[in-house]
Amino acid sequence: MIDFPTLQTSRLTLREVVESDAENIFRIHGNAEYMRWFGSDPIPDLEGAAKLVATFASWRKEPVSGARWALALRDQPGLIGTCGLFRWNRSWKSCIVGYEITPAYQGRGYVKEALKAIITWGFREAMFNRIEAQVHPDNTASLALLEALGFLQEGRQREAGYWAGRHHDLLQYALLNRQWSAPNEV
Repeated sequence: MIDFPTLQTSRLTLREVVESDAENIFRIHGNAEYMRWFGSDPIPDLEGAAKLVATFASWRKEPVSGARWALALRDQPGLIGTCGLFRWNRSWKSCIVGYEITPAYQGRGYVKEALKAIITWGFREAMFNRIEAQVHPDNTASLALLEALGFLQEGRQREAGYWAGRHHDLLQYALLNRQWSAPNEV
């Protein structure tokens, strides 16, 4: 992927995460309470956030690549969250979806709106057949979101994740291209 795919929705611009986003990334990824569902420990400082931005940028250059979009309100600078498709397996035409949003913007449909755009892009432009998600069983908001988008639960991965000093079970979800009919805009 040479040019990063910028996507537009009715309320959002989904664009590449850039260095100037590090402070907003730190506000999200540095919050231990919020990161309890993300699958990794909180970032300790702004330098860690800058490294995460660089990691997102590097995905485009790796064989097992991905894309991470900044969720930016169309009429405001900065980002309110990110979402992405990563661990691309081009041979199998599959990837994994991930997302997070600043707590102040939760519950307004922004993540659902963004996921509709990147899932549609993933199936139509990147030619994926399968998009997977792994979610903590107690993350009820994320489970409801995935199910509203048509993802089906396929099973439980016992102690598949490790963060916050302990192992966590994850629920495996997936959506197939043939099942996707991009729901109407939020």
